[in-house]
Amino acid sequence: MAKQNKPAIRFKEFTDAWEQRKAKDLCSISTGKSNTQDRVDDGIYPFYVRSPIVEHSNRYLFDEEAVLTVGDGVGTGKVFHYVNGKYDLHQRVYRMFDFSEEITAKYFYYYFSNHFYDRVMAMTAKTSVDSVRYEMIADMDIALPKVKEQMAISAYFDRLDHLITLHQRKYDKLQVLKKAMLEKMFPKNSSGVPEIRFKGFTDAWEQRKLGALCVEFKSGDFISASDIAENEAYPVYGGNGLRGFTNHYNHDGEYALIGRQGALCGNVNYAVGKSYFTEHAVAVRANKTNQTRFLYYLFSTMNLGQYSGQSAQPGLAVGNLVELENVVPSKPEQEKIASFLSSLDNLITLHQRELEKLQNIKKSMLEKMFV
Repeated sequence: MAKQNKPAIRFKEFTDAWEQRKAKDLCSISTGKSNTQDRVDDGIYPFYVRSPIVEHSNRYLFDEEAVLTVGDGVGTGKVFHYVNGKYDLHQRVYRMFDFSEEITAKYFYYYFSNHFYDRVMAMTAKTSVDSVRYEMIADMDIALPKVKEQMAISAYFDRLDHLITLHQRKYDKLQVLKKAMLEKMFPKNSSGVPEIRFKGFTDAWEQRKLGALCVEFKSGDFISASDIAENEAYPVYGGNGLRGFTNHYNHDGEYALIGRQGALCGNVNYAVGKSYFTEHAVAVRANKTNQTRFLYYLFSTMNLGQYSGQSAQPGLAVGNLVELENVVPSKPEQEKIASFLSSLDNLITLHQRELEKLQNIKKSMLEKMFV
């Protein structure tokens, strides 16, 4: 081999040089046979289609250990599946199966998913991949150690994938829980009482204009794009949320932010401390009888984007926002609601960070543990 035939990181007990084979010499390659109309909502077998999403079928055409990749459609060249059992397969999805004794299917999956997209991109003159051809797979070079080392590598990435899946599930469940609690802890259709309420609170919520709840309700200031970077001290919030960082600030304190222009017009964010808010973000701070964090959650339930002007560039006018009405409870109840939802947000952030950390570890180790 012309290039280095040992990975940067390796388990201590393995020292042999890796070998190189063509994919077509290590497995059989073919496409599926089914069409999109073969999918059903309540099928008992997984149906792998032309997207990252796995659908369902009432039949199976294959019963084997295999590696799958999308031939065209959403995620072409980037979507991979490892399967071991009964499944149905779309005719635009490739399957690699019947592996030789030199390689395990799981090792092929990890190696292939780490290298294939770069290979496909190098074989097309386009800026994106719209189809995978047989020879892109068949003539791909696969670097492989002995089977025992393959199994050790695969086991390591299996453990990483298990942890990633665990945190992803917890993150998803918490997101669903937060959505449900936002719906149940705020009254529907301006009714006076929410579905779920903390003990000790019985008074009806009162109708108020948003402007009457706040001591500050105004847009931020212009900032030049050249003043925004990634390594400065203060976060910059614009119409679509966090834009980056800068070396100065125009607000200091606790604020709910409403994006008044941009693709995410009406989105709501929360900032504490020294920050810079642009003219495309509306900075909101509660008065003494209300709580800013509660207002952040209240705004999140109001679908504020629906009040944007009907134009090529949607926008929210501060003068219209302050006139909007909603019901609010007493400040002690606001604080209780905000505290509960904040604790959910903290858990969501915890699992999101852990998920990102594990995904970064996996990305780095895929680069370093393969030739």
